[in-house]
Amino acid sequence: MCIGVPGKICAIHDAMQATVSVCGVQRAVDLTLVGTVDETGHTRLGQWVLVHVGFAMSVIDEAEALDTLAALQHMLELEPDVGPLLYGEGNG
Repeated sequence: MCIGVPGKICAIHDAMQATVSVCGVQRAVDLTLVGTVDETGHTRLGQWVLVHVGFAMSVIDEAEALDTLAALQHMLELEPDVGPLLYGEGNG
């Protein structure tokens, strides 16, 4: 299954590495595709991104992020393989 999972940037470590929180699980994420600052020069710290295989693929707004997380949590009821996407390997 290929799917992007919403996460909130909670730390930016260097030019392109960040820590993103997905359902309370912190993950290392590469920001190369979205950058560490937005188009106005403000930091992406606290912004939501769509994460796929360790890369932030796009920036999304909080409403979209929360809706997507809710949909993924509902999917978990039918498809246990969604658990590791949300809660890390070995969980779900």
